[in-house]
Amino acid sequence: MIFSRKRADGGRGARDERAAEVLDSYDAEPTGPSRGPYDSSEAPEGVERLDLGSLHIPAVPGVEVRVQADPQGVIQQVVLVHGENALQLGVFAAPRSEGIWDEVREEIRQSLFADGAAAQEAEGEYGTELHARVRTPDGLTDLRFVGIDGPRWMVRGVYQGAAATDPAAAGPLAECLDGLVVDRGQEAKPVREPLPLRLPREVAEQAEGAEGGEGGAPAPAPREA
Repeated sequence: MIFSRKRADGGRGARDERAAEVLDSYDAEPTGPSRGPYDSSEAPEGVERLDLGSLHIPAVPGVEVRVQADPQGVIQQVVLVHGENALQLGVFAAPRSEGIWDEVREEIRQSLFADGAAAQEAEGEYGTELHARVRTPDGLTDLRFVGIDGPRWMVRGVYQGAAATDPAAAGPLAECLDGLVVDRGQEAKPVREPLPLRLPREVAEQAEGAEGGEGGAPAPAPREA
C-alpha cells in the first residue's frame, strides 16, 4: 500500500506587542499536542488514517500495514513495515489518574532478564525507552521498546531492524507513531487490557473463512478524518 499524508502549515499573522500580550494572557487560542500519539478528542483533522478500531494509523508514504486477525476480523497483531525496519504496535487501557509505562517497562525488563536477555534503559523522544538484544532462531535481534501514556490509555511500540539501535533510522515509522490516534472509547476496562482492534468491515468479510486468518487481507485505502 502506498499512503499519503496531508500536513497543515498554517501560521499566525503578525501582531503588535500590546495585542500579543493581551492574547497571550487572556485570549490565546487553545492548541493540542504538537505530535501524537493523539487521543481521538484532540487529533488533527484532515489526515488520512486507516481505522483499526482503537488505533487509527496515519497514511505515510511507503509504510506497509501488516495485521494478523482471526476469522471474525479481530486483530491480534499490528506491525508497520518500511524497508528493513518494523514497528509493532499495541494499545492498552490505563487508569485515569496516572500512566503505566514505567511499571510495564520494568516488567518487560524483568521478563527479558529471566529469558537471559540483557536490557538497558535509555532516554528517547518519548521519555525512557528499553533497549534489548534477544536470541531468535535467526540469531541475535535488537529491540527498542517505546511507551507513551495518554488519557486512560498507553501505546507500546517495539522497533526492530536498524531503528532498534538508531532512532534516526526509524524515519517513516516514527512519523506513523507521531501521527497515531487512539480511540479509547468510554467503556470501563481493566488496567492493561488490550483495547479492541478490528479490521475494516470490507477486509473482515474477505478474511472470513480464511484458515487462521494469518496476515489478514490487504488493507483498504485510508480514510480522511
